[in-house]
Amino acid sequence: MELHLVDPSRTDPWSEAGQPRELMVTVAYPAANVHGRTMLPWLPQGAERALKARYGGALDAFVLPQTHTADSAPARCGRRPVLLCSPGYAEDRTFNTLVVEELVSWGYTVVTVDHPHDSGEVEFPDGRVVLSWPDGDDDARRTAVAVRAADLRFVLDCLAVLNRGGNPDARRRPIPHGLRGSLDLARTGAFGHSRGGAAAAAVMNLDGRVRAGIDLDGTLLGPVVQRGLDRPFLLMDTAVHDGLNRDASWAAFWPKLRGWRRCLRLVDAEHLSFTDLVALAPQLGGALPLPVGTIPADAAVAGVRATVRAFFDVHLRGRPDTSHVLAGASPRHPEIRYVAG
Repeated sequence: MELHLVDPSRTDPWSEAGQPRELMVTVAYPAANVHGRTMLPWLPQGAERALKARYGGALDAFVLPQTHTADSAPARCGRRPVLLCSPGYAEDRTFNTLVVEELVSWGYTVVTVDHPHDSGEVEFPDGRVVLSWPDGDDDARRTAVAVRAADLRFVLDCLAVLNRGGNPDARRRPIPHGLRGSLDLARTGAFGHSRGGAAAAAVMNLDGRVRAGIDLDGTLLGPVVQRGLDRPFLLMDTAVHDGLNRDASWAAFWPKLRGWRRCLRLVDAEHLSFTDLVALAPQLGGALPLPVGTIPADAAVAGVRATVRAFFDVHLRGRPDTSHVLAGASPRHPEIRYVAG
């Protein structure tokens, strides 16, 4: 289900009119059934038009995919760990659908968050589509990560309201049957790609409710780089040389990690190989060159899915990593390589 969330305690730093901070969120959860439910598109219509306009017509001839996610289906019984997912800069919250749907199928509730003006095309229920601002200097990026961390904390507050039986949606749209009480917020993790990975680390620095986190190839920004973390954290990169990612923030952050830590590599990959775009790129026929490397799309998707799930299974569910993917030693996933731990 979608949630339109409004935080009256914060002003949107990118709003010229001093408007309160607004977010769009999707809560994805295991369904009891999907009978008669519409399967959601990868992007809603307004966001799709804006995305295609961003690329100057290069994508106009392409039909974007449907998801395997049913709109507002009743939730399956049971309490489930909760994962927050933050996209990269100028990416949409749907860009990690392939990983999100996999996690949900294994019994997680995954909450994907769009950060207006920093995410890509954010469509609101009234039809507004908010686009990302041009990327700025390091100070602007640090501000953006701090705003994202505050967004994620606010989302957690709203999820607590929902779990108690309240309705945090700005329009009070109905909450699907069975969703209330199903969120095990004592077992909350966060992950994200690129700037979303930086946000996962930043929110862990600020909020002890987030017990474990993953950064998928994102430069770390803000106080967490020097403070580090005392809870489990996983870094995944695409560097083509030995040792930690060439990003200086990783080298500074790594020795400050005082809990379980691991750095893994997705081999033959590039920056967007962690997103759905690795699966879409081969279908575009060169219409829009994307940095996804030479790794086969199915290997990239399977490897990222397996790694993210194994990490949260270990650290939120207490299950052993029988696949050995976290050690970079999985026969099924040779594309995942151990770097440091």
